[in-house]
Amino acid sequence: MSMRTLPLLFLNLGGEMLYILDQRLRAQNIPGDKARKDEWTEVDRKRVMNDIISTMFNQKFMEELFKPQELYSKKALRTVYDRLAHASIMRLNQASMDKLYDLMTMAFKYQVLLCPRPKDVLLVTLNHLDAIKGLIQDSPTILHQVDETFRQLTDIYGDLSAGEFQLIRQTLLIFFQDLHIRVSIFLKDKVQNSNGRFVLPVSGPVPWGTEVPGLIRTFNNKGKEVKKTEFKHGGSYVAALKEGSLELYGDRVLKLGTNMYSVNRPVETHMSAASKNLASRTQESIVPNPLAKEELNLLARLIGGMEIQKPSGPEPGFRLNLFTTDEEEEQAALTRPEELSYEVINIQATQDQQTNQELERIMGEFEITDQSRRSASKGDDWLAMMDEL
Repeated sequence: MSMRTLPLLFLNLGGEMLYILDQRLRAQNIPGDKARKDEWTEVDRKRVMNDIISTMFNQKFMEELFKPQELYSKKALRTVYDRLAHASIMRLNQASMDKLYDLMTMAFKYQVLLCPRPKDVLLVTLNHLDAIKGLIQDSPTILHQVDETFRQLTDIYGDLSAGEFQLIRQTLLIFFQDLHIRVSIFLKDKVQNSNGRFVLPVSGPVPWGTEVPGLIRTFNNKGKEVKKTEFKHGGSYVAALKEGSLELYGDRVLKLGTNMYSVNRPVETHMSAASKNLASRTQESIVPNPLAKEELNLLARLIGGMEIQKPSGPEPGFRLNLFTTDEEEEQAALTRPEELSYEVINIQATQDQQTNQELERIMGEFEITDQSRRSASKGDDWLAMMDEL
């Protein structure tokens, strides 16, 4: 598995999360002079976007994210996004958060599957960053944060070999391999089957630097071409006109990773039978993971870099529903298989100095320097402490 996969996974899933939230907030917008106290306005939408994006691209958070490390489990990563989605005045209940995460993961899985080359996952990431910048045009400080992340991406990934990108792509596909959630947009566009599996196209441009299939060349032992044989490939392919740019304002060429919710239409998710059967057999939530405590330590350090903006005043925050009605949301919460719901761990991650010192002290106790520091009791204490937060 690649140790360079996590930043690409996080940024692309985060981009999809922002697309969905922005679409739902726009759909529920009420003109400011007509809005009740508990209704969304355009000002609220911009505030939510600014708060979440500012938190997502926080410098300390990015520094931790870009360190070479293995992927987190699905549950641990879900914890990060739950924390991120609630970094503003917006509040999602469990059913809406489950639906949000399902949409995020299936959208990026589709993009990874359709990338013509493994390297194109970087262009998909840049498409997400370009779109995110469009959401915060009035916030130069946050724009600078996103541009700095862009620079880190191109510096680290711009010169990776095709083999390294292939390992990254394979790591991503392993992460997504058991997810077969049906999404209404994909079903309507006929790019997803009723069992939740995607339909791969047999048309369109071939990967940059390759030729349209249909010709076999035979060479002798001296490297000289001695024979050409044509064959019918059964598709409708064309040559790629140019390679996507990695420049800050360049033409990515590839459209994967752009906002598919820019046209306002409802999006539903449904569990396929295969996913339900897999969930009933999964051991992830039953068998203790021997790496779980180490993963929680890393996760706490990662989330500790987030600067969470707490809602001011007594207001608990605005509630956002990702379903058409409250009844649909309640029904989704009741019918979702328990194995596929995520029990989110809430981790205190404010910038309070005393809290940070305490977190550092606890983290220091878990640095693996000798056998005594790896005792089970300390790990249990750490898990219990996070349950109390």
